[in-house]
Amino acid sequence: MKTVLEIHGLTKQFGQQAILQDLSLTIKEGDIYGLIGKNGAGKTTLIKIITQLLFADKGTVSLFSSQEQNEWTRALSRVGSVIESPVAHNHLTAYQNLKYYCMIRHIPNADKVIHETLDYVGLSDTGKKVFRDFSLGMKQRLGIAIALLSKPDFLILDEPINGLDPIGIKEFRLMIQRLNQEKGITILISSHILSELYLLANRFGILDQGKIIREISKAEFETLSEDYIVLKTSDKERACQVLKEQIQLQFKVVNPDNEIHIFGNEQDVKQILK
Repeated sequence: MKTVLEIHGLTKQFGQQAILQDLSLTIKEGDIYGLIGKNGAGKTTLIKIITQLLFADKGTVSLFSSQEQNEWTRALSRVGSVIESPVAHNHLTAYQNLKYYCMIRHIPNADKVIHETLDYVGLSDTGKKVFRDFSLGMKQRLGIAIALLSKPDFLILDEPINGLDPIGIKEFRLMIQRLNQEKGITILISSHILSELYLLANRFGILDQGKIIREISKAEFETLSEDYIVLKTSDKERACQVLKEQIQLQFKVVNPDNEIHIFGNEQDVKQILK
């Protein structure tokens, strides 16, 4: 599978404060990559560096296998992004905002593209309502519509579900999944809302204090999130045999000190203690 984005050793400081420290990550074609991190972890700074709104002090960014700075810049034509908040004109309607962006990007067949895009993001019936009167969810969808005008291969979304109500979050999730599955768009989405990223993404990067401390698949995420019982025993071999043959529970020996993690529930604990 082709690599869409590869970052190695990225470092960024503002004054004496290190925002990103030796950060590395990889995003493959077809991924919905969830960038998980608390507020202030460096998510927006990283996204701004990827899109050349900021430049790193050290490290390399390869976008669609770009090797040089000018190749990276050209590759950005294949990227759509919504960073921090949608950039739209308050006094214009959804259609008028997209018309403006089609003009400055020289997009052909603008009227057809606009109507298709508005329909796809669920804004085709907004009529004469202007951007300043949109709900937060509508504003986010217009931001995505603007990003989709150039038919990107890679979509970058910075904290897009902040402030959305549960219905808005669900609608957003379904739209992102459609973009990935129907249009084949690779997506990087950052958030501090772990439960929602879990429902969206197939791969995850955990960002803490400016570093990606771990990249994991959804299957690994699920395994790490499971409840388990810690069993310490002086006879590891016998314990494993009993668990396998008599109790039939999933377990894993996690270290050489005879500690076993048993994946189960309260009833399983009672069975083990017998």
